[in-house]
Amino acid sequence: MELDPILLARIQFAANITFHILFPTITIALGWVLLYFKLRFVATRDPKWMAAYMLWVKVFALSFALGVVSGITMSFQFGTNWPGFMETVGNIAGPLLAYEVLTAFFLEAVFIGIMLFGANRVPQWLHTLATFLVAFGTTMSAFWIMALNSWMQTPAGFEMRDGVAHATDWLAIVFNPSMPYRLGHMLLASGLTVAFLLAGISAWRWLRGDRGPDVRVALRTGLLIGALLAPTQAVVGDLHGLNTFEHQPAKIAAIEGVWQTERGAPLLLFALPDEEARENRLAIGIPNLASLILTHEWDGEIRGLDEFKGEHPPVAPVFWSFRVMVGVGLLMIAAAFWGLWATRRGRDPGRWLARGLVAMSFSGWVATVAGWYVAEIGRQPWLVHGVLRTADAAGDVPAALIGGSLAMYLALYVGLTIAYVLTVFRLAAKAGATASPAQPPSIEAPATGAPSHA
Repeated sequence: MELDPILLARIQFAANITFHILFPTITIALGWVLLYFKLRFVATRDPKWMAAYMLWVKVFALSFALGVVSGITMSFQFGTNWPGFMETVGNIAGPLLAYEVLTAFFLEAVFIGIMLFGANRVPQWLHTLATFLVAFGTTMSAFWIMALNSWMQTPAGFEMRDGVAHATDWLAIVFNPSMPYRLGHMLLASGLTVAFLLAGISAWRWLRGDRGPDVRVALRTGLLIGALLAPTQAVVGDLHGLNTFEHQPAKIAAIEGVWQTERGAPLLLFALPDEEARENRLAIGIPNLASLILTHEWDGEIRGLDEFKGEHPPVAPVFWSFRVMVGVGLLMIAAAFWGLWATRRGRDPGRWLARGLVAMSFSGWVATVAGWYVAEIGRQPWLVHGVLRTADAAGDVPAALIGGSLAMYLALYVGLTIAYVLTVFRLAAKAGATASPAQPPSIEAPATGAPSHA
């Protein structure tokens, strides 16, 4: 069977982005959590906050390193597999990527050394400032990347000249119609990923008998963040869906499994989309609810996939990715509120809750990847919606060459992901081994005046 090089190139890029996004999803929010731990330590001088900081800053460093390496690998594919992308829209994509490097990555790179190694070597205010600047840098990085990705979904502020996009309004490019919703959705996804990573790893330490104050405060912090952000994400997700309904109706039709334009469309809880027959098999839905959510009318009209023949995404991956994302989100809401109730007034979480939280340690990854699949597969067959088709941007690379590198990428990424997860648990176990159940490890207070050299 002859393999399609364009499909292989798409799978390869998907594999790269799937692996890469795992780590910025952690660092974006974890930087702010670390700043919170540090500020609490400064305010209270309670060593439990610094003990929590010292563990989670190691997780941040590990995540940052893998994010940088995988990001570089991913960027090379623009030139190898997708040369048409930069040839057509490089006047817009290039500056946005450059802004990300100049305003965000350099900021992180300059101050991360102080953040990681300067707790006892620089004045306290400088270490706190470094933590803030790294956290701010990760958020700025997300801002520029989401500006570019959102522009690819809802392009604005440009004109085409001889088949090449030229910027006419940079404010319209950066703050394109979907950008606020996508940025908010991504930042909240990062917060939830970190919330359940904090809670899950802390619950695992608790189950091992590590009951120190730093474990309890990290567990409680994760649950509180989850309880605050999970319902907020549901609201932002709804607003994002309304924006997508306006600007990318084919994507919404795939999400909802609507084949023919209809009024009073049901919200499908389960179905097996059949693209050949152009129908849903074994469909279970709530009558009229999809129309009510998307149009705020009981019998509102949703355009069907038949209106976008040849210009709509593959239905099944988008349909199921969306339901995985929503399903994990509902689990997060339930787990966060159950956890807050169970641990109120310093109570222990209990074994069933702790085991559930451990199982959800990396649930944020599942929801984030599923959401990205909805966004990126849902944009097909366009690379830049309405401007550049994916097939038109592909390079002339033999299928065998792409397939060979894809196999190597997949093997490497699976191995690195397993190694990362095991290392996070090992760091947590090692942190527990240095503290007694009743007392966190002794942390020397950062210098308040001239630097000290340990």
